[in-house]
Amino acid sequence: MAAAQPMASGPKGHWFWGSFTDFRQRRLAFLRELVSYGGTVGLRFGPFPVYMANSPEAIHQVLVTDASKYLKSVVTRRTLKSTLGNGLFINDGESWKRQRRLAQPAFHTKRISSYADVMVQSAEQMANTWQSGVPVAMHHAMPQLTMDIITRTMFGGSLSADFSDIGDSISRLLEIIMARFDRLYMIPEWIPTRENVELKGIVARLDSLIQGFIEERRASGEDRGDLLAMLLLAQDEDGSGGMSDAQVRDECMTIFGAGHETTANALAWTWYALSQYPDIEAKLHHELDTVLAGRAPTLADLPHLKYTEMVLKEAMRMYPPAWGTTRDALEDVMLEGVPVKKGQTVFVNIYGVHMNPQYFPNPDTFDPERFSPENEKSIPKYAYLPFGGGPRVCIGNAFAMMEAKLIVATLAQRFSLRVAPGQQVVPETVFTLRTKYGLSMIPQARATVAASAPAVADPAL
Repeated sequence: MAAAQPMASGPKGHWFWGSFTDFRQRRLAFLRELVSYGGTVGLRFGPFPVYMANSPEAIHQVLVTDASKYLKSVVTRRTLKSTLGNGLFINDGESWKRQRRLAQPAFHTKRISSYADVMVQSAEQMANTWQSGVPVAMHHAMPQLTMDIITRTMFGGSLSADFSDIGDSISRLLEIIMARFDRLYMIPEWIPTRENVELKGIVARLDSLIQGFIEERRASGEDRGDLLAMLLLAQDEDGSGGMSDAQVRDECMTIFGAGHETTANALAWTWYALSQYPDIEAKLHHELDTVLAGRAPTLADLPHLKYTEMVLKEAMRMYPPAWGTTRDALEDVMLEGVPVKKGQTVFVNIYGVHMNPQYFPNPDTFDPERFSPENEKSIPKYAYLPFGGGPRVCIGNAFAMMEAKLIVATLAQRFSLRVAPGQQVVPETVFTLRTKYGLSMIPQARATVAASAPAVADPAL
């Protein structure tokens, strides 16, 4: 990043640190405050200028209109390179375009639809382990559930006993990554600090797991209909070639590592929000009882679970798993009339715009009605972006939404959840938005509704 003073008005901050201390120590409150300065705000992180895109218009310009004029930030690429390799999350340019084309068919709606039964089965297996009145650590249960689903849908099987704790390893990995993001200057990975040694150990374990799946599948040549098969079989449009093992590894690492964590956190926050608003929970239960009548949800039910989707969307507004993203300018750019020089960084303030009362009145109130069909139309498109936007919108967004809806429908039909006594619930920005002190909740079994409603066929699916 070039060291030059920003041109847009923003908080002056500390004479040396600028706004970096505010960003680190009270991140969410600071991101909300920044929207009052305007759509594009300039500030300093130490000697480095940073521009905040705080409005739907500014965000649209960065992610869509001028998308080709930006790259993923150098800080993001340096921090994640050793973990995600050259996967879609940090890849750029023509290489990214080719990888996106190759990976896209694996996430086609018709393809991911075949995973619905697996998602419901995993959720039911977890529900069968819950006991009414016995606390459940949701900050562990939801990652465990989404990890099981991503393993079964990506690799066609479950984790072995040797890798049963891999979810905890990924959680720790994300903590290390966030700690590295929160430094003005990176410590080179070749220096054997305790953190670097731990990071390399976790990555080595993940590599061993994923490479084992790839080698076994290459050897068998079997198409199990899972995401790995799609990545291995992907070909360029002219049939000239597909992904190397290294490319497949990088995409698997991205999906496996980041994909399950974001959905798990979205689910944890959904359960918390529902516990705070019993009237909304009751309305959700009414929909589930009406549509499902006690049976397990199916793919065909999804179009009829409209309120369930509204609940999830509102939870991701208040608690977006991806609370921001960064870009570096490839060339001198004008952002809403503000000059951003080549190499300077723009931060897309997802959390700030999600909590802006201009777009979401009473933003601290959990209100799924914001996303009713009639109300959702009034929300500016880039005022709500839990999956990002533009060409780099999350490739797994349809997968994640289907998974989250089926999980909520399965578990909420059987249980009502309340926060355990003494549990403090505080958001924490650790790469994704999670609960700082965990989330212990007490499930209460709901009265069983007679399973009389047949699965609803939908001709659109």
